[in-house]
Amino acid sequence: MNYLLVLAAGFGAGFVNAVAGGGTLLTFPALLYSGLSAVTANATSTVAIWPGSITSSWAYRHQLREHRQRSAWFAVPSLLGGLAGAYLLLHTGEKTFRAVVPYLILMACGLLMANEPLGRWVASRASAHPKKHAVALWLSQFAIAVYGGYFGAGIGILMLAAMAILLPEDLQAANGIKNFLAVLINGIAALYFVCIGAAVLKTAVMMMGAAVAGGFVGAHTAQRLSPQWLRLAVVVFGMCIAVELLIHG
Repeated sequence: MNYLLVLAAGFGAGFVNAVAGGGTLLTFPALLYSGLSAVTANATSTVAIWPGSITSSWAYRHQLREHRQRSAWFAVPSLLGGLAGAYLLLHTGEKTFRAVVPYLILMACGLLMANEPLGRWVASRASAHPKKHAVALWLSQFAIAVYGGYFGAGIGILMLAAMAILLPEDLQAANGIKNFLAVLINGIAALYFVCIGAAVLKTAVMMMGAAVAGGFVGAHTAQRLSPQWLRLAVVVFGMCIAVELLIHG
């Protein structure tokens, strides 16, 4: 195990999550190249970065109080889907998951690059006429949560898109709700991985501590950095990892 790489990736993930997002694209490859299997690396990464989602959700606690009923409604598919995705991950063969990983990373890179244009589109939807599609959004949230429990990178962007399409009148609270739901999705998956013994706890705790430190530094330097350029750097790194995995397996 390359502990220096693990600590550096944890710090970097906390830092970029505080500024631009995309920390999973740092933690997962680092764990993979430190000698863990793809499935174990993914489970360990989920456990390590979960506390960061709690911090993000706490910042929107006031919006959540105003939308308790809706948050509780979407908590059910989030927990069910997150658990289903985690279960699916641990019942995917190592060879199969390793073959799928490059495409999951490329998808996460695409979602990360879509963050700003999607944000502008979401803002434009705020003035749209109300359209309530509770069942469709419940099902879409379940599907997103399954992906979240299985791999997870980019679930916030997917949730914002779903809310923008199906519940345009509630976009003012969309950020707070999606951060809360991310806590549930990642939390239930992390709990499952820990209970099953799928994550390497010692490594996860080390990376978690480094991520907290990175998040602290990132939060205090965010105003002096360009989220766009940092996001681009993470995407380029992720794409390089995906290509390398596609070539060498």
